[in-house]
Amino acid sequence: MELIRGLHNLREKHRGCVATIGNFDGVHLGHRQVLKQVKAKAEELGLPSVVITFEPQPREFFAGDKAPPRLTRFSEKYRLLAAEGIDRHLCLTFNERLRAMTADDFVEELLLRGLAVKHFVVGDDFRFGCDRSGDYSMLRAAGDKHGFSVVNTQTFLSADERVSSSRVRKALENNQLDIAEQLLGRPYVVSGRVMHGQKLGRQLGVPTANVRMHRFPCPLRGVYAVEVVGENVRCQGVCNVGLRPTVGGQQPVLEAHLFDFNKDIYGQLLTVEFKHFIRAEQKFDGIEQLKQQIFKDIDDVRAFFACARS
Repeated sequence: MELIRGLHNLREKHRGCVATIGNFDGVHLGHRQVLKQVKAKAEELGLPSVVITFEPQPREFFAGDKAPPRLTRFSEKYRLLAAEGIDRHLCLTFNERLRAMTADDFVEELLLRGLAVKHFVVGDDFRFGCDRSGDYSMLRAAGDKHGFSVVNTQTFLSADERVSSSRVRKALENNQLDIAEQLLGRPYVVSGRVMHGQKLGRQLGVPTANVRMHRFPCPLRGVYAVEVVGENVRCQGVCNVGLRPTVGGQQPVLEAHLFDFNKDIYGQLLTVEFKHFIRAEQKFDGIEQLKQQIFKDIDDVRAFFACARS
């Protein structure tokens, strides 16, 4: 899948396509239904399929640190879109210029001059342009005028409710991993590179792989049974996601103790798949009490996997 970063990198070869637009956070079952719709029309017209997303996501631009946690980082989103067979991913930088762009300019610069869209798939509640002045009706009128078709996506339901990123996020925040998996169509994972930490786990006899979270927090908090996969890694483990209040942590971290594993994996990309919630994060009276709890967590996770195998 070709990645195009920004309007300024669109070329003549990118003109003529079937496109859709949105955050696609999580690339859940609802998103995948939209992608199937885009791909089918692209194949019918003999054109490339294009997904347009934003970095940062608009709510992150406006709300900053108060924006909801992401379900997928950019690299994970890219891999998931590519796995769906999309031809091109156009990532627009959401900045002050894009925020101030009028709905008419959005159509002119992006859909007409930039992509020469022939078919555009959007949600019927899609709003765009400065102050969200553009809507589905305006797009339909622009399509009629300039010769491209516009259709709205069909709502995808699970348990009689709309599948949405906010619904997945709520399930994860409530540690309903099974519900999140149903909505995503796959287990929830976090991917990142292993970085150096405080080495506290090693001092306690339980070395951990600290996965870089960057500036995007995870919707999960607590201790979990996980399966971890990397270039030289495939094992089970126990994972803590949170602030580590006992040792005065200030930023969310993800640290996993991998069972029966002692290789050097600093810098490697790991994918952590969350299998079961063990307990909420808590502050202990001291390091010794924390150490005792960690070993109990390890026993609980091993018991979970033993039960799952039987």
